[in-house]
Amino acid sequence: MNLGPTELIIVLVIVLVLFGGAKLPKLAKSLGEAQREFKKGSEEGASSNSASTAADSDKPADSGPVA
Repeated sequence: MNLGPTELIIVLVIVLVLFGGAKLPKLAKSLGEAQREFKKGSEEGASSNSASTAADSDKPADSGPVA
């Protein structure tokens, strides 16, 4: 999906009309905070997954139920 300059200007004008000039700084701030929280959560998830994977590698593999 490639956005050219014309499409980008159209999107920005629509956002300006929908939210108004006064609300745009608040909107940008909340989007930045949401992005920071998402990155923080994904980094914590990745570190906990790698720690649990290392702990699980010491356990023997389950061969399943014996019939």
